[in-house]
Amino acid sequence: MALKSMTGFGEGAAAGEGIHVAVEVSSVNRKQLDINVNLPRNLVTLDAQVQNMVRAEFTRGRVSGIVRVENADGSAGAVKIDAKLAGQYVEGIRKTAAKLKLADDLGAETIARLPGVVTVEQENLDAGHVSTLLEQALGKALRGLAKMRAAEGKALEKDLRGRLALLDGMVKTVAKLAPTVAVGYREKLFQRLEEAGLQELAADERIVKEIALFADRSDISEELTRLKSHLEQTRLLLRSPEPVGRTLDFLCQELFREINTVGSKANEVEITRVVVAFKTELERIREQVQNIE
Repeated sequence: MALKSMTGFGEGAAAGEGIHVAVEVSSVNRKQLDINVNLPRNLVTLDAQVQNMVRAEFTRGRVSGIVRVENADGSAGAVKIDAKLAGQYVEGIRKTAAKLKLADDLGAETIARLPGVVTVEQENLDAGHVSTLLEQALGKALRGLAKMRAAEGKALEKDLRGRLALLDGMVKTVAKLAPTVAVGYREKLFQRLEEAGLQELAADERIVKEIALFADRSDISEELTRLKSHLEQTRLLLRSPEPVGRTLDFLCQELFREINTVGSKANEVEITRVVVAFKTELERIREQVQNIE
C-alpha cells in the first residue's frame, strides 16, 4: 500500500427504466472527513446512503459532489414556477427601488433568476429504483476519486522520500560536527586567556570544570538519536496500509522540536547553518503531509 492524497476527482453514471443518474465528486485536504454531496431536492432522503458510501471509502478530506437525475430523453424534469414567490420578490424590489429612487427595470429574465422562482422537479420518481442507480453511479465516481487520490499519493511518497534523504544527510553532517563543538570552545577559551596574558590559568580547576560543563550542555547525542529514530519511523509510515496523515504531521512536529534543541545546545556556526537548512526542508515536508489522508 502507498500513501493516499486527499486531492482527486471522480465521476460515474448509471441508467435504467427511463432514468439516468450522473455523479461527480471531488476532494481536497481537511483534517476530518467532511461530506457535502448535493442531491436533487426531491431525493434528499437518499443523503444517508451517500454519506455511508463515502465514509466506507475515505477517512479524511472534504468530499464535495453533485448528483444529477434526468429522464432518459435528457430532460431534467418538469419546470415549476412559483408565481406567488415571484410576486413577493417584485413587490419588495419595487418598493425598495422607489425608496432609493432607482429605475424600475425588472424583466421576466431577471425575475426567473431569483432564488426559488424557477425549479425543475422530476415527477413520479421511484426512490428505490433511483437508490439502486445512485449506488452504481456513486460507486463508480468514488472508485475514480480513490484511484486519483492513490496516484497523487504515489507522487507525494516519491517527493517525501527524496526530502527525507536530504534530512538524513543533514543529521549525519551534524553528527560529524558535534564532537568539534567542545574542542572549539576549549581552543577559543585558551586563546582568549593567552591574549589576556593569563595562559597559566589554562590548567586551573575552574577552567577545566567550565570546559566540562560546556561539553555537557552542548551534548546533542540524545537529540541526534531521536532525530534518526523519527526519520526512520516516517519512512516506515510511507508504506503503511492505514491512513497516516495525522501521524506524519505529529512526527514532523517532533522533528522540528529536536532540531530546534540541537540548534540551541550546539551553539556553533556550521551546525547552525545545517539546522536552518533542516528546518526549511522540514517545512516543505509538513506542507506535503497536510494533503495526506
